[in-house]
Amino acid sequence: MTRIENKFAELKDKRRSAFIPYVMAGAPDIETTGKIVLELEKSGADIIELGVPFSDPLADGPTIQRAAIRALRQKTNLKKVFALVNEIRKSSEIPIILMLYYNLIHKYGEERFAGDSAKAGVDGFIVPDLPPEEGKSLAEHCRSRELDLIFLLAPTSDNDRIKLVSKSGGGFIYYVSLTGVTGARESIAAGVEMAVRKIRRMSGRPVCVGFGISTPEQAGEMAKIADGVIVGSAIVGRIEQAAGPEDAVQKAAKFAMELKEGILRAGR
Repeated sequence: MTRIENKFAELKDKRRSAFIPYVMAGAPDIETTGKIVLELEKSGADIIELGVPFSDPLADGPTIQRAAIRALRQKTNLKKVFALVNEIRKSSEIPIILMLYYNLIHKYGEERFAGDSAKAGVDGFIVPDLPPEEGKSLAEHCRSRELDLIFLLAPTSDNDRIKLVSKSGGGFIYYVSLTGVTGARESIAAGVEMAVRKIRRMSGRPVCVGFGISTPEQAGEMAKIADGVIVGSAIVGRIEQAAGPEDAVQKAAKFAMELKEGILRAGR
């Protein structure tokens, strides 16, 4: 079993939903990102989703787009992200998933990318612009190195799509709770519970929900439904608003604790 699969097995035994915070690598800088990741783990994170900055994201809303721009100005690239994960691995075994766009993988080379990811201690990938029909080669490179390639489903996904994603990916299924880009929302989209139950029944995999979750109350509401709760823009926004690097670490950790409390209060 991969580190991600082990984590979900552990949480299933505890009847708990996974807390999966997202942060952008390199925003405000690589060193601070490492500190934030470690503090997020101390604050209750079960899995970390680490964004790799890209100039033309298609799934990210304005908050994460701005973070990507800040990270790119810091000259953050895949090699620096691998070095960051390797440094985190000196003191943490928390599962780490890279969220990135396929252009970066194509430029780096799939086989080399998978190999360097495994060496660094990465556990899996979310590639929003890589559908399973076009991800067979990368999926094979991932399987041979015990890495999880995680595919997405959306409210528009039909049964055939659910079946394809279920057999193509690993780790868990990422359910996008709304048709749109990332970003904090005032309420949870309707129909999520029914969709999650259907996907879980058809796939047999854990289903994690992201896009739009921005408060501890929403995180708790989603924890009653899903196997994992992914929070990105709301955390990245607090890092952006920080007065400096240390304040960014503190703000991210404080908010993560509040989100975790919301998830734990909900139970399953």
